Amino acid sequence: MSWYRNAVWFVKGLREYTRSGYESASKHFNPADVEVNVAGRSFLVTGANSGIGKATAKEIARRGGTVHLVCRSKERAEVAKGEIVTETGNPNIFLHIVDISNPKEIWKFAEKFKNEHKLNVLINNAGCMVNNRELTEDGLEKNFATNTLGTYILTTALLPLLEKEADARVRQQVVLTEQWAKAHRNIHFSVMHPGWADTPAVRSSMPDFYQKMKNNLRTEAQGADTVVWLAVSTEATKLPSGLFFQDRQPVPTHLPLASTHSPSEDEEKLMEMLEEFSQKFKSTSPGT
Repeated sequence: MSWYRNAVWFVKGLREYTRSGYESASKHFNPADVEVNVAGRSFLVTGANSGIGKATAKEIARRGGTVHLVCRSKERAEVAKGEIVTETGNPNIFLHIVDISNPKEIWKFAEKFKNEHKLNVLINNAGCMVNNRELTEDGLEKNFATNTLGTYILTTALLPLLEKEADARVRQQVVLTEQWAKAHRNIHFSVMHPGWADTPAVRSSMPDFYQKMKNNLRTEAQGADTVVWLAVSTEATKLPSGLFFQDRQPVPTHLPLASTHSPSEDEEKLMEMLEEFSQKFKSTSPGT
């Protein structure tokens, strides 16, 4: 019967990830949580030229925050920056062109950023869903290079900057979140699932799914809601560091009865491997 129970949980979870799931959950939100002024606080959002990243950057900008957009495409990033400044009236929007799949480029950017800016909140939003095997110029599988190693290097490189600030926060993948939450007690780490949102990434990487679900997908702003809540609200930091969130609530990281738990030694091995990879690219990075 375990397969049946997992199937029920899958269908239930799929429904919760749709627009109707968000609308149901949002009835219990406290609007005051995100009605805050974050002027004077600095936020870095990766993958901020479209989708959930841009929606997140825009909402933070509306609340007065200084926002650093980290994007791969200069042309699309310039358009996004202009849109955010125009719609929010906030001129404190800065653009950085970085390819998160290029570890040497990330190290170089991070070292420069640390010398020129402060940082209160790091939002690791950039990611990719490459369906066919593709290697980067460094010989790394592109999904791994972007979604895991790139996130690891950027966060590792900026941790010293975050350690200097009160109420510092980071969002990234589940295992990395849990491991870093244990190691850095004065930084609040969290990770979230945005639900299934109508974003360029979903349209291009999951065309069949998009065609079937497009009328039920969340908007980009709905997908970004919990990111914004985690980034700006005081309520988020009243909860323990290292949790996984959906619609402003902590949720389990594994489905009931699913065999997806990793032994602690495997997770520690992952962190060791990522550290080894990251240092390799740091030592060959120019200017560092």
